[in-house]
Amino acid sequence: MNRVELTDKDKQNCLLRQGDLLFARRSLTAEGAGKCSIVKEVLEDTTFESSIIRARPDTSRALSDYLYYYFGSYYGKALMRSIMRQVAVAGITGSDLKQLEIPTPPISVQQSIAYILGMLDDKIELNRRMNETLESMARALFKSWFVDFDPVIDNALAAGHCIPEPLAARAETRRALGPARKPLPENIRSLFPATFAFDEEMGWIPEGWNVVNLDECCLFQEGYVNPSQKIAEYFGDEIKWLRAVDLNDGFVFDTTRKISKAGFESAGKAAYLFKPDSIAISKSGTIGRVGILKDFMCGNRAVINVQPRPDKCGTQFIFRVLKFYNRLICELAIGSVQKNLYASALGSQKFVYPNIELVKLFEEESGVLSSRMASNVSQCISLAKLRDTLLPKLLSGELRIPEAEKLVSDSV
Repeated sequence: MNRVELTDKDKQNCLLRQGDLLFARRSLTAEGAGKCSIVKEVLEDTTFESSIIRARPDTSRALSDYLYYYFGSYYGKALMRSIMRQVAVAGITGSDLKQLEIPTPPISVQQSIAYILGMLDDKIELNRRMNETLESMARALFKSWFVDFDPVIDNALAAGHCIPEPLAARAETRRALGPARKPLPENIRSLFPATFAFDEEMGWIPEGWNVVNLDECCLFQEGYVNPSQKIAEYFGDEIKWLRAVDLNDGFVFDTTRKISKAGFESAGKAAYLFKPDSIAISKSGTIGRVGILKDFMCGNRAVINVQPRPDKCGTQFIFRVLKFYNRLICELAIGSVQKNLYASALGSQKFVYPNIELVKLFEEESGVLSSRMASNVSQCISLAKLRDTLLPKLLSGELRIPEAEKLVSDSV
């Protein structure tokens, strides 16, 4: 966080308090301008920059949490669009923001609405934290087996074999664990060798493992579906249209935009649907962002679809390979004005490949974690949709507070 010096007068006017609402004054995208955040806690003197508008609600008339949820709803976003100005960038002004008319039910109703929607947000946050833990477990497992080669080092130590000098520090760390270094079950440990071999490109790797290219284990399909923005009938709700912005280094259940069948077919012979449980990686813009697809979708020119060959590897293994070697993969992009990562270049990325038995075992072990993460993400999507539909129904009277409370309690 940046630090600035403030006078006493500045502090009176510019410090944030708990419950303040912060609005994005300007954004490169229309969706970002006017976006509302709420200050939940202030641990030290904190101010805000000129691209932010601070609003401090009169809590005798409107509660901060209620307003935060209102501006995050369809109604609130529509209000923001009504005052948005578009020149070089999209933006709003404080004077226009002051003029917005907002429905303010009785404080007791606002409290109930904020509590109900807050329950959904709390569950979404809990799922997010759970997924952080599960992700770290899956990442650690891949690193231990296929990067640090811990099981191979353990086998070498148990057999009394020499450890190559570059791996000596890791071996000493393993040895120092003593009884805490729990060996893998024999049926798993036996799948790992107990010696190392030197490879000219990768250095010391487990004996019997190989250095291979990605294209030896995967099939690649570049996205080519780019319907003309000028033809309205090319866009609709029929087919999910994957773009780089939809990739979040996790699971992709949905896309921010969708196209019609006509829009899909406008790509001609290049029209291609990516399959569920395949992987996509961004090839331009922010290069190297990856995602595991959870539904059929087509891709635009900014993404590459990666399908693991079943006889060589699986989705979980290749997903981890793409994430671990991400920096090197990004360096494969070429171009003078805008860099692009082409499928041919992606396929040339080398990595250490064990054997199909170990890959299958990793798929099983990591797959359990992945399934739990995917389930959590799916639930978060459902909870967010419920949250976004409850407020309009409560304000219109279509839904009463007790009914909304039951819906939420049944969902969380």
